[in-house]
Amino acid sequence: MKAVLLTGPGQPFQMATVPDPTPGPGEAVARVLACGSGLTIHHARAGRLKLSHYPRIIGHEIAAEIVAVGAGVTDVKMGDGVTAYFYFNCGHCHWCRINRETLCENFGGYVGRESDGGYAEYIKLPSRSFVKFPEGIDWRKNPAEAGVITDALATPLKVIRRARVTPHDTVVVFGAGGGLGIHMLKVARWARAKKIIAVDTSAAKFETAVKCGADITIDASAGRVAEQLLEATGGKGVDVAIDFVSNASTLEPALASLGKGGRLVTLGGSGKPFNADPAKLLRDEIEIIGSRYATRQEVMDTLELVARGEFSALVTDKAPLEQAEALHQRLEKELIIGRAALVI
Repeated sequence: MKAVLLTGPGQPFQMATVPDPTPGPGEAVARVLACGSGLTIHHARAGRLKLSHYPRIIGHEIAAEIVAVGAGVTDVKMGDGVTAYFYFNCGHCHWCRINRETLCENFGGYVGRESDGGYAEYIKLPSRSFVKFPEGIDWRKNPAEAGVITDALATPLKVIRRARVTPHDTVVVFGAGGGLGIHMLKVARWARAKKIIAVDTSAAKFETAVKCGADITIDASAGRVAEQLLEATGGKGVDVAIDFVSNASTLEPALASLGKGGRLVTLGGSGKPFNADPAKLLRDEIEIIGSRYATRQEVMDTLELVARGEFSALVTDKAPLEQAEALHQRLEKELIIGRAALVI
């Protein structure tokens, strides 16, 4: 099969022909129709996330069709349209049993890092890692849009739930022009947030941000972000700040912009410390919430919501396997609005 290989941290992709995968017991093989190219994948390409070994086929936001199953597999069958659950979790520890698989005590890594992923014509995974598309999602006609649902939309749905967003809330999204940020705006609008504010350093992305749900846009490159947010809320502050950039330059103004009872949700970022005023946390009962990916049930819920037409994915850049490197160069330069995907 044709595949895109990552041969080392930060190295350019290499096209290669590798053996077709064959399923062992409990495994299945699917023919990949499309695979999303989000920032998580790009961080692996750029060397900011280390993989278990190289060469590796990366990618997890797939739309695919089951073409072979191994012994003992009953949860998928030939011809099923499927996507993948990104995390390898055990399914039986305390956290898995209470529907919080992202905290799995026996976490086994990620599709496309600890195993080969979707930047290829075929993908082999444990059958339980595949999630079937519900009726109502045309994964054959729109494979790129179907594939990215499991991350680009499922992650924001989890944020909405963890932050308890209500129709009374003003929500600000930092990094609103990126692939997750744009979809966060869409899901916040679906959740009927009272006011949605998009913050980004690229004013060129604001037109799309408004189309996807933003009521107000703030150019962070001009500075004074906390002050602008307070002005936009009449001095009351925002109720929920969602930060997809998550470094000190965004987390600190996000905290400063929160009003009473405000919630800050952080996803990703550099991992470096930032300053928080404990007096404000106490006085205003501020919550700081970490959130990572989504549970399997949240992925399934998101698929059902898309199938019912509640919201949809935005894929603005599509390319064949052979153009994976050029697509990722655009990702590195932050030139892509919405999500990108390889169509195979």
